Amino acid sequence: MRRQVLVSENMAESILINGLITSGVYALLAVGFSLIFGVARIVNLAHTAFYMLAAYLVFTFTSRLGLPIPLSICLSVVSVAIVGMLSYQIVIDRLRGHEATILIATIAIALIIQESMLLAYGSSATPAIRLITGYQKILGVKVFYRELVAFGVAIILLVVTWAILMKTRLGIAIRSTAQDREIANLMGINVTRTGMITMGIALVLAAIAGAVVESTARPFMWMSPLVTVLAIVVLGGLGSIKGSFIAAFILGFVETIVTVMISEQAYLKEAVALAFMLAVILMRPEGLFGVRFEEER
Repeated sequence: MRRQVLVSENMAESILINGLITSGVYALLAVGFSLIFGVARIVNLAHTAFYMLAAYLVFTFTSRLGLPIPLSICLSVVSVAIVGMLSYQIVIDRLRGHEATILIATIAIALIIQESMLLAYGSSATPAIRLITGYQKILGVKVFYRELVAFGVAIILLVVTWAILMKTRLGIAIRSTAQDREIANLMGINVTRTGMITMGIALVLAAIAGAVVESTARPFMWMSPLVTVLAIVVLGGLGSIKGSFIAAFILGFVETIVTVMISEQAYLKEAVALAFMLAVILMRPEGLFGVRFEEER
């Protein structure tokens, strides 16, 4: 994910505002990734490729088909969810139990999406997609309305996801499956269907992030956020939704601090964030809120 961090004379305010915006988007991606791992026990390395696909589809629907931006976003999210769930059912679910094979399969799916975008759109970035223009100064920091919308959407979606997990029958099924697939199956929960629905929720979160947050689409834009999302999930603890949420804000603020304080070397932000993650997991290998799963038979 690329976003321009605007530095004001008030450094603390810049870190606070920009850190919140960056962290909210990272949380959206990381929570979806963690959901898939927690329920399906799948490390889906194609997760951010669907984020990229959503950005391209918004561009296609608006610039090439002339559809209104709100309708284009909705169509993009639905299309990504359908493609992702089909890939889950046709490829990933059939390889369950073969962890290394699933890793290779999900990388293959990501590369297929990437090469398809290269073939259809070329290697250059698409023109900017502006859902809303203009900016507002908050605590002396210049923040674009597009970024405020992205942050608001991220927070709303995270709250809705929490409500689904904690307050609904579907949420009970998802949490039960995440804790123990065999016992959930014995209790009458359709773990295959629950995994499919969970995949759909995670894809919707990724697709909305790509459709709303990104103002341009680039064929390799999925790689950088994938590394960051993996770092967030590992830092928070594999399978921990709460851990992914908190770790997203930790690494988001680490990146922002590096960007604001040493702006001429802002390219180091991801390296510093990853170094911070390594330092933590060396002291606590299971992550901040690690969940230990019993070995599946």
